[in-house]
Amino acid sequence: MAITDILSAKDIESALSSCQADDSFNYKSFFSTVGLSSKTPDQIKKVFGILDQDKSGFIEEEELQLFLKNFSSSARVLTSAETKAFLAAGDTDGDGKIGVEVALTWLFLVS
Repeated sequence: MAITDILSAKDIESALSSCQADDSFNYKSFFSTVGLSSKTPDQIKKVFGILDQDKSGFIEEEELQLFLKNFSSSARVLTSAETKAFLAAGDTDGDGKIGVEVALTWLFLVS
């Protein structure tokens, strides 16, 4: 399954263009612009499965650093500061990773 099966290419392009410069990534505005905030729980779980590259059931720091590349192979990697801030926002239990249930709750809280 491709991410464009769930999210529109136009919304992806718009979201990526808003964070091209280093340290310009804002997860709340990215989620909103790309359309994740308006998706159903099932659709969010499918996107989570794409983002969970190692299929561990969690998105870890290394996967978060490559977050934008899941939307376009030509996108940049997140800076260390962006990655750490992104992880801190979603890692509610301090285990260094984000689970699907946390991701679902998180997306509905930021929308």
